[in-house]
Amino acid sequence: MHPVLERIRTIGLVPVIKLTDPESALPLGKALVAGGIPVAEITFRSDAAEEAIRRLATSLPGLLVGAGTVLSVEQVRIAVKAGASFLVAPALNPDVVATAKDLGIPILPGVSGPDGVDKALRLGLEAVKLFPAEAAGGLRMIDALAGPYASMNFVPTGGIDATNAGEYLRRKNVIAVGGTWMAAPALVEAGDWAAIEARCGASALAMHGFAFAHVGINGTSQDEASSSVQLLGSLFGMKFTEGAASYMGEGIELTKSLFPGSPGHLGIRVNDIGRALAWLAERGIKPLQGTERWDGTRLKSIYLELELAGMAVHLVA
Repeated sequence: MHPVLERIRTIGLVPVIKLTDPESALPLGKALVAGGIPVAEITFRSDAAEEAIRRLATSLPGLLVGAGTVLSVEQVRIAVKAGASFLVAPALNPDVVATAKDLGIPILPGVSGPDGVDKALRLGLEAVKLFPAEAAGGLRMIDALAGPYASMNFVPTGGIDATNAGEYLRRKNVIAVGGTWMAAPALVEAGDWAAIEARCGASALAMHGFAFAHVGINGTSQDEASSSVQLLGSLFGMKFTEGAASYMGEGIELTKSLFPGSPGHLGIRVNDIGRALAWLAERGIKPLQGTERWDGTRLKSIYLELELAGMAVHLVA
């Protein structure tokens, strides 16, 4: 996948923004970055779009800047010249797609069903915008397309907000979702950058779905863990399932050997470990190399270089 699309996948959310005043571009961009969503799709729905893209691309290298509502070949060239790193279109126009490909810039044209996906594949695209997502069938459409078009990736946009974004992002064929709620038009017009930053932060947390999964207690051997499981079962009626390395109960894990953390660990559940690791890296928290556990090609868990009162912390998906 194109590196820009990979970065969009890592971020997970794409704010769709109409700017009517180029002077708003930099404070808006800074609010997005500070809120943990360093990407902006500036739509060509106003005359300020070109200059806004130029200012953001020039002055905020940490922000991934794209152009949205790209309707013509001319707009493709204008956006690329201004510094856009990706393009988004409401529909699939072969001439627009061909021009973007010739210029080496990824484009996400809008499709609403199998016909559009099929045409996108024939044009050599690896990702498209499902638009309008909810009206086009939403999650049911995403799931239906996953079978015949397993190689296609989607960025659903339209009718999506903080309440349903996480459900979309749990799908393997969804690399990100787009929407206006993170930088709502009213907030942009009012110049309420603090509110936009806060909304981005809340949206990022909602996307990641951080939640307590379990507390892990270190055992030194299988016999010790087994004895503990039997005791907890006989005294409190707790039930455990035995795995290769531990016994797992409701909210508690008993390990058969010493895991990271002196007394044990805290398990934190997330929707997508890759996205969560990127978000945590921006906050100075790194993964503990060598602790990855995989389920096929899916990263199932990993420890962090983080301890709380001696307890290690790991992410589980």
